[in-house]
Formats: sequence, structure tokens, C-alpha cells
Amino acid sequence: MINFSNLVELISIAREKSLPIHEVVIAREMHISLRSREHIIKQMADSWMVMQESIERGLNNTEKSLSGLTGGDARRLRLYSSKAGAEAPYLGEAAILAAAAAVGVNEVNAVMGRIVACPTAGSCGIVPAALYAAKQRGASEEKLVLSLFTAAGIGMVIDQNASISGASGGCQAECGTAAAMAAGALVEIAGGGPEKVGEAVALSVKNLLGLVCDPVAGLVEVPCVKRNGFAVIEAMLAADMALSGIKSVIPVDEVIGAMDKIGRALPKSLRETSQGGLAVTPTARRIERELYGE
Repeated sequence: MINFSNLVELISIAREKSLPIHEVVIAREMHISLRSREHIIKQMADSWMVMQESIERGLNNTEKSLSGLTGGDARRLRLYSSKAGAEAPYLGEAAILAAAAAVGVNEVNAVMGRIVACPTAGSCGIVPAALYAAKQRGASEEKLVLSLFTAAGIGMVIDQNASISGASGGCQAECGTAAAMAAGALVEIAGGGPEKVGEAVALSVKNLLGLVCDPVAGLVEVPCVKRNGFAVIEAMLAADMALSGIKSVIPVDEVIGAMDKIGRALPKSLRETSQGGLAVTPTARRIERELYGE
């Protein structure tokens, strides 16, 4: 049986067998689920289809959430992305479209639309948006679907060794994990080997360590929706850094270990309870009173 408990083990297996990481993850899933490779890939392709549907809906969305706190920002970014000359986006059209896609998927989530929790609903826009960016520059459907297994393997390792829950480890556990998954997938799509996938994960997670979970009024809307847009840009930069040959001074599994310790050290008020951070600002308290009449 192929098994791994950390990134070093996953990377070592891939290197020893001369396989991309996605093949190692698929083999593990085949053994555990007792399902065929074709069935497993078909299921992942179905998830990718849902992701794409949520992106398209989000990019064109004008619907406000029930709270009125979110809705329409992805469309604004999409329209802004195509501006030229002095009005052109600083990050360029591709990056802004990726951010718009990430925001859009979260806006779909906020209006109870269909999304893929990847790894959570609060961070559901990051991985799809990263793959959307890769698709825009010519990545094949096959590559995109297979890269989701690489993302899944990264998410499994972080879940085993730290957390993917905001209530347990803050938003570093949700958006941080999703950004790491996205960065690793992007590296593999671009032809980077297992070691570079690991470097991208380390670089991505390091940048989001300590990110708190402080949802206003207890809703997965502010700051969650826009935070997905920032995180996909971070993931793309981590992938580019790794592909350029930049390495993390701290090894990837040590970074994940630090993530776990930081998450445990965060006070309860900064772990999805809405008792600290942005959730207790005067404006947030006003919004809470208006929504709940308290």
C-alpha cells in the first residue's frame, strides 16, 4: 500500500517511483476506496465541473447575500481586469481574473449556491481560481483534473499534521491550506517536479501563518470572501517562486508543524467565534445589531 503522513514522505515516494505527486495520491485512493482509477478520476472531473460552474456564476453575479454584505465584487473585478493603458490593473489581467474567480466562488457560496469545499466552504474559491488561471493560459482539462489530486494530497497532509478548520487553527488553516493546495497544483501543471511542489507549499503556508478567523456577525462573508481573492494571488506567487528555483529555508513539514503550533496558540476569540479581530470593531458590532436585532 502507498501511504504517506507528511510532505517529505509523499515527495520521496513520487521521486523513488518516478511519478508525479498526483499519481501517488490516486494510487493511495484506489487502495483505500477499492475503486478503479477511472472511477476516481471521473469523480474528480465532476468536482472540477462544479468548480467551473461556480466560477462562471460568480464572475457574472450581481446577487447580494441575504445579509447584504457581499455580492457583485467579482463582477467588478472581472470588468476592471480588461482595462488598458493608465487604467490597466497593476497585477495584469490574468491575476485580476484569478482574484475575481476566487471572490466569485465565495459569493456563490454566500448565496447558497453550489460549490466544492476545497478544503472548506470558507476557502472554496482559492483552488478553483488557481486552476482557472492555468486554464486561461492553455492547461488541458486532463492536467487540471489530475492536479486536483496533488492539491488533495497536500490538503490531506496539512489536515493530518495541523488543521484545515478555522475553528481549530484560524484562517491560516482554511485559506492557508487552500493556498498551499493551489500553489502545489500550479507547480505541477507547469511541469515542476515533486520537490518544487513542496517548496511552493512551504512558501505559501509561511506567508499566511497566523492568519486569524474573525468573521463579522458570524457569517462566512466578511472578510472571508475577499480574503480568497488575496490568497489565490499569494498562491500564484508561491508557485512562480518555486518554479524560478527559490527554496524555503524552513523545510515544508517544519512549516506545517509551525502552522499547527500557531493555530493552537491562537486565542479562542480569533478562531471563528466572532469574539475578536474584525468581528468586534464598531462597524462589525453595528452590522451584527442590524442583522440580529441585538
